[in-house]
Amino acid sequence: MPPNPEPAWPVRRRFEVPYHDLDVLNHLNHAAYFPYMETLRCDYYLPFLGTADPTKIDIIIAEAACRYLAPVGYGAVLVGEVAPARPIGRTSFTLLYRFRIDGSSTVTARGRTVVVVYDYEKGAKREIPADRRARLERDAVDPASEGW
Repeated sequence: MPPNPEPAWPVRRRFEVPYHDLDVLNHLNHAAYFPYMETLRCDYYLPFLGTADPTKIDIIIAEAACRYLAPVGYGAVLVGEVAPARPIGRTSFTLLYRFRIDGSSTVTARGRTVVVVYDYEKGAKREIPADRRARLERDAVDPASEGW
């Protein structure tokens, strides 16, 4: 029996590597992945809020990490994906990111952010609303499958 196919992650986006994201070694600078993760996070989370306006976002990042696995050159197209990781906490959740060269199985980087639902008026974290929790749990992947 063939193995189960890898489940699709809920959000996918392509990123073309621009010249300004290269480093002195002529490959994608490690810091460039963080804005890519930020874009994927907004692509995933803003629909939860029913808006495309990032000023309405009610989350804050508590931690961010990225593992660099393969070099990426100028003009390459990366496919970035994002999915929540199991388990989902009471006030926080983890998002996982992975990047591949388009048309290849080569994973160039894996990222992770710890996201806290935050009430900016009160300056305090708050519980994840039930409807969002249900969606996060539905979309969640096993972090061990991504090496976390």
